[in-house]
Amino acid sequence: MRSEHSIPPRGTFLQPDEVVRQLRHLPAAARVLPRLKKLLSDGNSSMHEVVEMIRLDPGIAARVLQMGNSIYYSRGLHCYTVDEAVDRVGYNQIYELVANAVASQVLVRPLTAYGVEADELWRMSVVCALAAETLARHLRLERDIAYTVGLLHGVGLVAIDEWAFRRQPGLRFAAGPLPLETSEAERAALGFHNGEAGAALLHHWEFSPVMSEPIRWQYHPRGAASHQKFATVLHLAKRLRSAVCTGALEISKTEAGLLDSLGLDGAIFEHLLEKVQAQLQSVRSLLETPSPDRAVLDFPNGERTIEGSGVTRTLMDRYA
Repeated sequence: MRSEHSIPPRGTFLQPDEVVRQLRHLPAAARVLPRLKKLLSDGNSSMHEVVEMIRLDPGIAARVLQMGNSIYYSRGLHCYTVDEAVDRVGYNQIYELVANAVASQVLVRPLTAYGVEADELWRMSVVCALAAETLARHLRLERDIAYTVGLLHGVGLVAIDEWAFRRQPGLRFAAGPLPLETSEAERAALGFHNGEAGAALLHHWEFSPVMSEPIRWQYHPRGAASHQKFATVLHLAKRLRSAVCTGALEISKTEAGLLDSLGLDGAIFEHLLEKVQAQLQSVRSLLETPSPDRAVLDFPNGERTIEGSGVTRTLMDRYA
């Protein structure tokens, strides 16, 4: 749904790249993620290099420290520097942790054009990330890529909302059902949908096409010229995300065909849903943090002391 005054004249549609170039108010923290992925994929990189990359952004550093102090990792012992937190979490888990830290900065905001409250997109994104990771594990695909694609699949909504806030404040979209959601209304009003905007934004942030292209083709994965398997995983992960949120798993004829293309069937899909639900429950303990009176954050420009819940506020409400 959109206001009659918000529809651009015919022939004046912008391209997603143009919209992204006009954005000046989205955090650039996401640039850390592809660089971290490259570091972690390099067998010659050290934990010190990983820590230095994380410490470049205070917001990410704070989130990593918060996770390091979670009940899951802390075992009653508080850590006060990024180095300690990374060491506690471990080399194998640090990418997922930083991905969540990045996404929390980008995704946790109200989306006026979509009528979405702050944290709603975050909750959906995390569940989708867990679903994509579960599918990737079953299919023996790279789990970090699938998790990132699921986590950031809605970043185009943020880009469109930010652009609309400054350029067309009356623009509104009503969410439709899966699989198309708001994509048709977006294309009618703008000439492109949020998946295309999200891919353009990730390209601007220097993400690899293996992450941006599945997001571009999340609504029509069979149309992807490259990375079609990850696009299919994302499309199906969104169906699992919906089932987790609503309690009902519905598989369309198109989705049954996509499952078949991956060598899956409805029974396996239902089993994977159970795994996603169990994994979501286990995530809760990771996100529960104790509340020390104070903490010292180690940033590139020096240490900063933060009192009470400013550092260790629980993230549980994002999964409620």
